[in-house]
Amino acid sequence: MDNAAARTATCRCGQLAAICTGEPVRVSVCHCYDCQKRSGSVCAAQARFPADAVMISGEHKVYEHVGDSGNIASFYFCPTCGSTLWYHALPHCDLFAIPTGAFADCDFPAPQYSVWEGHKHPWVTINGGDIEHYD
Repeated sequence: MDNAAARTATCRCGQLAAICTGEPVRVSVCHCYDCQKRSGSVCAAQARFPADAVMISGEHKVYEHVGDSGNIASFYFCPTCGSTLWYHALPHCDLFAIPTGAFADCDFPAPQYSVWEGHKHPWVTINGGDIEHYD
């Protein structure tokens, strides 16, 4: 990794960490039902970093899921507290998608994209002049 600023994401208990160097290549909010179930919330916000910009420490387990597209997504989580700390999904397996809440950083970059808005709860609003919206 280079000497750019680093951000650290951790699971809830703190034993699993992802240290990410540099800025994310994409920050998005997803309203699909799979992300709602994964996050336990009405949507999920995640940041994607190149694999070579992420260093993992701690124990993890993996759960693989076949989505509606037929693509496999691999979800990596803490075996102690169960928090998902990152995932890879085709066609972007070279990127680590990390839930933005795992950074516990109120100054984390805002999302550029809001996707699967056809599944968005009607009381949820994703605001911002630079955010692209997709069904």
